[in-house]
Amino acid sequence: MFLAQEIIRKKRNGDALTNQEIQFFVKGITDGSVSEGQIAALGMAVYFNDMTMDERIALTTAMRDSGTVLNWDSLGLNGPVIDKHSTGGVGDVISLMLGPMVAACGGYVPMISGRGLGHTGGTLDKFDAIPGYQTEPSSELFRKVVKEAGVAIIGQTGDLVPADKRFYSIRDNTATVESISLITASILSKKLAAGLDALAMDVKVGSGAFMPTYEASLELARSITAVANGAGTKTTALLTDMNQVLASCAGNALEVKEAVDFLTGKYRNPRLYEVTMGLCAEMLQLGGLASSEADARSKLNAVLDNGRAAEIFGKMVAGLGGPADFVESYDKYLPKASIVRPVYAERSGFAYSMVTRELGLAVVTLGGGRRKPGDALDYSVGLSNVCALGQAIDSDTPLAVIHAQSEAAFEEAARAVRGAIQIADKQPEKTPEIYQYVRAGDL
Repeated sequence: MFLAQEIIRKKRNGDALTNQEIQFFVKGITDGSVSEGQIAALGMAVYFNDMTMDERIALTTAMRDSGTVLNWDSLGLNGPVIDKHSTGGVGDVISLMLGPMVAACGGYVPMISGRGLGHTGGTLDKFDAIPGYQTEPSSELFRKVVKEAGVAIIGQTGDLVPADKRFYSIRDNTATVESISLITASILSKKLAAGLDALAMDVKVGSGAFMPTYEASLELARSITAVANGAGTKTTALLTDMNQVLASCAGNALEVKEAVDFLTGKYRNPRLYEVTMGLCAEMLQLGGLASSEADARSKLNAVLDNGRAAEIFGKMVAGLGGPADFVESYDKYLPKASIVRPVYAERSGFAYSMVTRELGLAVVTLGGGRRKPGDALDYSVGLSNVCALGQAIDSDTPLAVIHAQSEAAFEEAARAVRGAIQIADKQPEKTPEIYQYVRAGDL
């Protein structure tokens, strides 16, 4: 028999907790037998004294098992169940292309995604811009679409990882969110509850990233790779650049449009292409669907070129309640802002640096993101045609095109965009799209 206060005392004193102690505490988080104050106290003790990798694995698996863990065996799938997760960025529309691309190559992608908060956009919010698309379907419909289309992107259901929901809300209110151990357990418990064979993790680096420094991003990538593999799910983390907007736009309907244009070949932003291909290729290799990076890229380019990936996106949208002709006719379904106008720099030169976080917050102030959970969104607003670092900027080349609903909102966003993008007389040094891969064998 364990006592919650003795477990807290042990961690407060810097000692490692046993598997059984962690399981007892997580069960208490789930069934309410551990109080809010005790959860907050353990969170603070972990924040200051950290956890060993064994403790992190125990916490992650206990949280994963606190609710339903999906099992795909009964569907008789003829390929691996694989997924990716991103720590969040601005213009990060990768999931919308990646799921169909991987499914077209023989994988099954049951992606359970979140909504945006703060400066980062949420994958579910993008799908909410599509009329009829159900982001919270029944588990029967979710499984049906995964089997038939190969991919379904939905929101977290109520019976998945209830321990994390309670623990996270308390961490959020007690200044203990920024613990690598607790972030690792929170991210992975939700992903691993989806019953995955393999996972690719996209850890962002730079001015629009969740982690404040490259070192912190690398530490999180190593923690996630070690814990996920320790919990039995083959995982690689990629450190990717978020020093500028990833796609050419930021905003829900605008990003959906860019994703469809990417899949159909109408337009592929080179940076977005590189990061998407890097993650997809890693997923195919982890899932045994490709023998090498070159083999994976060849298969992925084939399903983009022959239209199979775009077809699967359309099948998923229709399967989850959206329009059957969405890929062909997205323009008639996606909402549009009443003001669509470029914003120009006050001088000519080169786009030298971006405070990407500020561009994400500009989308929030336009109404395209949330200041607090539960806020209603305007799916039509945002930024498109965002300049890339190193690009020449002059009176003919805007910093971005703003999609707004009022003159006042346009002006506020224009100020934010001008303030976030620095113009200089010289081009900046080019940074890679993918900085580093962190694989299990590297740890």
